[in-house]
Amino acid sequence: MTELRQVFQVPVKLLLRVVQVPRSTYYYARSHCQHEKLDDSPIIQAIDEIRQEDSKYTKKYGYRRLTKALQEHGFTVNHKRVLRLMHEHDWLCLAYNRQKRKYNSYKGIVGRIAPNRLNRRFKTDRPYQKLVTDVSEFRYGGMSQSKRVYLEPVIDLFPGEVLAFN
Repeated sequence: MTELRQVFQVPVKLLLRVVQVPRSTYYYARSHCQHEKLDDSPIIQAIDEIRQEDSKYTKKYGYRRLTKALQEHGFTVNHKRVLRLMHEHDWLCLAYNRQKRKYNSYKGIVGRIAPNRLNRRFKTDRPYQKLVTDVSEFRYGGMSQSKRVYLEPVIDLFPGEVLAFN
């Protein structure tokens, strides 16, 4: 468009109408083509030096920690750029202390489904007519020593009290 404008000496508005390009597209392309690609080689070299330090933990640095280290070394760099460079050079670390995925044993319909006899009628006028139960899982301890406890109460719907539990 810039070359056509210089050749024909016409206003941009007319040229855009002839070529059938939206005005916003032209100005967007014009503003973005002027940006030159930044040279990543000094940052790549600095990341490699930081990762090669004596400490055994530096190779496990994530992009956030590396961004902070680069900023301490005097670089003005965004975390997204560091992440992109780490992707390109396969330097992403697998976090050694990340949380484990929650276990879920549900695989759809398993076993026999009891008939729905309550039909959402949870009120009753006499005790021991409607008894319900459920199983709840509780975890305690740290991530490395996680233990599970299961609670199974039997509840009478008349007073709403727990009759027994296991």
